[in-house]
Amino acid sequence: MDEVFRALADPTRRALLDRLRDEPGATLGELCEPLEQTRQAVSKHLGVLEQAGLVACRWIGREKHHYLNPVPLVEIHDRWISKFAARNARRLLELRRALEEKEEER
Repeated sequence: MDEVFRALADPTRRALLDRLRDEPGATLGELCEPLEQTRQAVSKHLGVLEQAGLVACRWIGREKHHYLNPVPLVEIHDRWISKFAARNARRLLELRRALEEKEEER
């Protein structure tokens, strides 16, 4: 999970993941177009994302197509985010009930 957090720490890599979410199967050339970076730099970022398991690749002929792999993100969500979200939802529900009770007392 440390590799996933390290990979997500870089804004260029997050932009690449956003792009792959919107355009699954993009090639290196397609991913380089909107970025102001060299193919080599983008390729290095993609390597970090692949190493972290966030990007899966498939060769079609001579072209390497990249796909977002959401599994590590779901694991982060399940381990970290969902627990906090559930606690906050419970607190919001308690607040709502308290406000409704105050309203009824009026």
